[in-house]
Amino acid sequence: MHGKSPTTNLNSATLTDVEDKSYEVALQFIGQIRFARSCTSAIRSRVRGLRWICSVFLTTTGMVVLLFDIAACGKQRPSAGLSKLKSCRVDGIDEKLLCGKLTVFENRETRTGRRIDLNIVVLPAFDQKNKAEPLFDLAGGPGASSVDAAGFYAREGKEYRRRHDVVLVDQRGTGQSNRLAIPQEKTAQHYLREMYPVDYVQKMRHELEKRADLTKYTTSIAMDDLDDVRAWLGYDRINLIGGSYGTRAVLVYMRRHSEHVRSAILLAVAPTDLKLPLHHSESAERAMDLLLGECERDARCKAAFPQIRDEWKKVLEQLEKQPALAEYSPPGKSAPTTVEIQRSVFAEKIRIWMYRRDQAARIPMIVHYAANGDFAPFLQQAIAPSIPDFVADGMYLSVTCAEDVPLIDQEEATKLTEGNPFGNYRVFQQTRACGMWPRGEIPADFLEPVHSNAPVLIFSGNMDPVTPPKYGEQVARHLPNSRHVVIPEAGHGADGLTDPGCFDRIAIEFLDKGDTKNLDVSCVERMAPPPFVTK
Repeated sequence: MHGKSPTTNLNSATLTDVEDKSYEVALQFIGQIRFARSCTSAIRSRVRGLRWICSVFLTTTGMVVLLFDIAACGKQRPSAGLSKLKSCRVDGIDEKLLCGKLTVFENRETRTGRRIDLNIVVLPAFDQKNKAEPLFDLAGGPGASSVDAAGFYAREGKEYRRRHDVVLVDQRGTGQSNRLAIPQEKTAQHYLREMYPVDYVQKMRHELEKRADLTKYTTSIAMDDLDDVRAWLGYDRINLIGGSYGTRAVLVYMRRHSEHVRSAILLAVAPTDLKLPLHHSESAERAMDLLLGECERDARCKAAFPQIRDEWKKVLEQLEKQPALAEYSPPGKSAPTTVEIQRSVFAEKIRIWMYRRDQAARIPMIVHYAANGDFAPFLQQAIAPSIPDFVADGMYLSVTCAEDVPLIDQEEATKLTEGNPFGNYRVFQQTRACGMWPRGEIPADFLEPVHSNAPVLIFSGNMDPVTPPKYGEQVARHLPNSRHVVIPEAGHGADGLTDPGCFDRIAIEFLDKGDTKNLDVSCVERMAPPPFVTK
């Protein structure tokens, strides 16, 4: 079987040899998972750091996992489902966690052919005797690794584990679950290239089809995988949390496996009918208008950049006439190199930087200098790892080329982006790429709203350049037990805001109560953005 690691036999199981539903029935018979006693006491202090899960939530790529005998956990004695996992160490985390792999068929319908080892990491609840339903964290992208969130739950996010196991599963096509990506040379110009060059997409498809059927990595298929993991670990009902694309994954799971959902938390909602990236430019223009408005109302920013809106138009007009050539001096002793900056790439970088308020705080300054011919501040931020670097491109295309791009009306896209400073760039790039990518199938009801009576807590950032609050409102209309909380100064997450633990405190209170009523959400009004950078 492709992709098996040398340690697979120590901690993997398979659903591929099971030919009927009796397997899940047997797992449910095992009962609830309990440890003999906890390794540590419950965390008493409130969480201070905010973890963001969408395309921006990653801090590392690829964690080194070392496996040990389960007895090494010392005081813990896992039973039932968790006893199938092995004690392990994850790179950068001091405590021992529980790791394992569950093998599933790539083609879930025929149950033949290639198999995928799903990478699983569980951070156990501290109070095992009185623990409640687990929390499954679904990553964004699509194409990001859920397991990369382990560091958050091992450190500043420990409070989530007071009464809940935290379960991280690399979705098929991500992380260590047959990641759909190929190596790329990261030169300075690489960070300034178009999103999907034709030769890159063709090469990626050629290489990945040697080890994957690229039509079998859609969200619906992946959420059936996730339910297999739930059953294998012996859980009945679960809590789900997802950000950006992860919210779509949560919604799809809720539709397909509603009987196993206790509650859900959605951050920066991407509905199933969003048709990415049809509305990217529209949402980005709104966010840019809000950002420049804040600059105009800020005394320091207004004094430094009194003509910021004119300069935004000016730099785009200049780049439209002719791409800029700028000298970039890499860190260290490397010789300077000349790079080309195209209008569409410049605007896309600005759009992505609005995801995080700490990066957005530099945008007026970057625009001002660029409009006056100095691209050094732009290059300083542009030539560095960013959101796309943490996403598996093949996975991104396998999802969006099935669930989004083919559903876009090109005439509608042209009308929506006409006169928009961000233009039709993303629609063009992804439509062209999907024309070279095999298209997976989606269920007939995929675009329909998800209905559920489960309690759902929804967060949106008012300054979000890709999933503004209107999408949270749209989804909430079909979830009668939901509550939509808008964070006034948040972008596509709360990075850079004061009191980042506010989100976590609300989320943990919701998990403990299992109800959206009477939650104290007042702290979101006090989450302030960082000051604008003016020089």
